[in-house]
Amino acid sequence: MHLDDLRTFCLSLPAVSEDVKWDHDLCFSVGGKMFCVASLEPPLTFSLKVPDDQLDELLSQPGVVPAPYLARYKWVLLQEGRTLSEEQVTALIRQSYALIKGKLPKKELKAAGLL
Repeated sequence: MHLDDLRTFCLSLPAVSEDVKWDHDLCFSVGGKMFCVASLEPPLTFSLKVPDDQLDELLSQPGVVPAPYLARYKWVLLQEGRTLSEEQVTALIRQSYALIKGKLPKKELKAAGLL
């Protein structure tokens, strides 16, 4: 997956915004909360939240490591050369979006047009 493909997919999800943080990370958010963070500098790496029950399985895959600064919140970093298929990656992004969206208060969901 290329950065443009990642960006297109993330922005296709409802009520997603993007911004650049820390000078070199493209962040995708729902309701003001990040669900995917991609490096703007090659090689493409990106982080996302995963469910507790999938964390160990994903971390056993080549090219998947604990996300710096976010690992304690069950985030993983997918590196270039990972063994996951594009379908698996898009499913993980969609799942990360759902996990973050699911934690938003009703007020924020309503403000984002998600209710």
